[in-house]
Amino acid sequence: MESTGGPYLNTAAVTSPVGIARLLQMTFGCTTFSLVAHRGGFSAAYGTFCMFVWTFCFAITVFIITCEFTHLHSCLSISWGNFTAAFAMLATLMSVTAAVIYPLYFVQLGCYPIGCEVRDFRIAASVFAGLLFIAYAAEVFLTRAKPGQVTSYMATVSGLLKIVQAFVACIIFGALVNDSQHDKHVATQWCVAVYSFCFVVTVVVVAFSVTGKTALLWFPFERSVVVYTFGAVLLYVSAAVIWPVFCFDSKYGSPRRPDLCAKGRCPWDSQLVIAIFTYVNLLLYIVDLAYSQRIRFVSHL
Repeated sequence: MESTGGPYLNTAAVTSPVGIARLLQMTFGCTTFSLVAHRGGFSAAYGTFCMFVWTFCFAITVFIITCEFTHLHSCLSISWGNFTAAFAMLATLMSVTAAVIYPLYFVQLGCYPIGCEVRDFRIAASVFAGLLFIAYAAEVFLTRAKPGQVTSYMATVSGLLKIVQAFVACIIFGALVNDSQHDKHVATQWCVAVYSFCFVVTVVVVAFSVTGKTALLWFPFERSVVVYTFGAVLLYVSAAVIWPVFCFDSKYGSPRRPDLCAKGRCPWDSQLVIAIFTYVNLLLYIVDLAYSQRIRFVSHL
């Protein structure tokens, strides 16, 4: 048969530095959840979250490797470069979270009461979880946009920061639902509205970039993202001022943790977590705004 195209298989998908990083991700991810499922064990919401992270990241990584090796990604109606860059950043954040949570809640130095074999399996799983995070971070480092390079938006610093901003917002939402008493004042409800609005718009920006539909919009996408980022900075500044005042000022809340507050179900703890990550996201949006002034990207890569 006469060939009318290029090679059917893309060997660079597994031999390039990025391809090798993805093979390591697949190996470390499979090893991690196998060790936990076999003898390490997991329980409660924290353990379930860790297992979800490892299995989810493993499945998507296998999908990415398969599509690139067989050129199937060219048949998908998405911006492949934006998709892989966004997933690599998300997987990095999720894997580092699981790499911290699992040993924190499940690893101990002594053998009692779980037994030495289970302890050793949990330690080994924690080591491979750390290696998995390094492998995903390596892909982010290898695929990030270089100075002066025209690339996918999600590979730029601004695009990567969008993933981090959404991830931090999820942490804030988790603290909000953990008995944070956010409905106690109208001012704190405003803060919740700020977190929700910025999260939704950030996810929409990522979704349009990944699907490659930015060219179909009737308004300039790049300029709109910069305007939104500036607006998000102003909104987060208001939340960064309002939330601490209405939670930690003695007139409205408590400047110190109550002595009788139960560990794990204390509104003051949740309020503190929200305050910290509000400032984290504010800083991320400021950095995003600074970088978005000089980036250039194309939506179809």
